[in-house]
Amino acid sequence: MPDTTAVDLGAQARIVARLARDVPDAALAGRTPCPEYRVRDLLGHLAGLAVAFRDAARKELGPTTDTAPGATAPRLPAGWREELPRALTEMAGAWRDPAALAGMTRAGGVDLPGGIALAVAADELVVHGWDLARATGQEYTPDDAALRVAHAFLLRAAEDEDRGGGIFGAVVPVPDDAPLIDRTIGLSGRDPQWTAPPAP
Repeated sequence: MPDTTAVDLGAQARIVARLARDVPDAALAGRTPCPEYRVRDLLGHLAGLAVAFRDAARKELGPTTDTAPGATAPRLPAGWREELPRALTEMAGAWRDPAALAGMTRAGGVDLPGGIALAVAADELVVHGWDLARATGQEYTPDDAALRVAHAFLLRAAEDEDRGGGIFGAVVPVPDDAPLIDRTIGLSGRDPQWTAPPAP
């Protein structure tokens, strides 16, 4: 299990918020490394997961924590430029409460220990931050602590014999001496060399 007891999501949440802030309206229809998502869908997914993992940390279980990721198409709120950074800040703050790590919680309709939920949250922010940066041509350097948790979480998932395709997809082989972000992205089922196709 990744050690998440000392991880603060604040830095990574701020990085993702900055990336989102710098997405121009003209880029919302662009493709992303997630074949089923356009940029607007990815932003909608980030908005939803920020609220879901905030509520998971608070143990406020209900519709936001009970819905599986693929159950509904991501919806980008009309006020997303204000709502997304606020939700990311609230999510990071909720996980600073030691009670968030205690006992069980739920995210994506799955019951799991608080520490694992925090690792999943870190993974979501790191990987989708990379998705957003690549899709919109932005530079990306994730928070080192969040990146290490995400890598440990995905490495364990990759070693699980029952992993199958699942939500992660097949591992993309990456050299052992590649940067940690590339190895993490490969474990997530993405090609670290992916670049956005030119606009038609």
